[in-house]
Amino acid sequence: MNLPADTNIVLRAISFAARAHQGQLRKDRSTPYVAHPLRVMTVLLTVFQVDDPELLATAVLHDCIEDTTTDCDDLERQFGLRVAKYVALLSKDKRKLEEDRERTYFATLSAAPAEVKLCKLADVYDNLLDCQGMPPAARAKTADQARTLLNLFSDDLRDRWPHVLRGVAELIERAAGQ
Repeated sequence: MNLPADTNIVLRAISFAARAHQGQLRKDRSTPYVAHPLRVMTVLLTVFQVDDPELLATAVLHDCIEDTTTDCDDLERQFGLRVAKYVALLSKDKRKLEEDRERTYFATLSAAPAEVKLCKLADVYDNLLDCQGMPPAARAKTADQARTLLNLFSDDLRDRWPHVLRGVAELIERAAGQ
């Protein structure tokens, strides 16, 4: 799969995410955090075969609101309303208590456009790949969360993106079976 013709927004998003996540590390405490959103974008492009530049930018920026000082207005100024809205839909409100935050997040994702669900599944895909070196309990938790999202999104994505659903389902089984 080739990069989209209009890569400018994607390249700007990569630079923005690298600056926003500077100094952050993944759970392994050695991988720079920005590797995750870059891998999510790569999964979206190469595995899921989605080449919409704004959606690829969304994938790269998907954790900026949730995990950095970036807000939705920053993203709208830099990348437009669609990208900012999609990133906001992919962001948990950390001001809420965990149970309420998770319930609200899943309800928001359930009602989100299919494009947002694809970005979330690319995020899930990367997290499933990343969890393979984790302890069994952490892998099981990641697999359970992924299974919940896959079930939540299946009806909306089944007709147009069955390969996405199959790929995520295969990774869930691999993570759960280790």
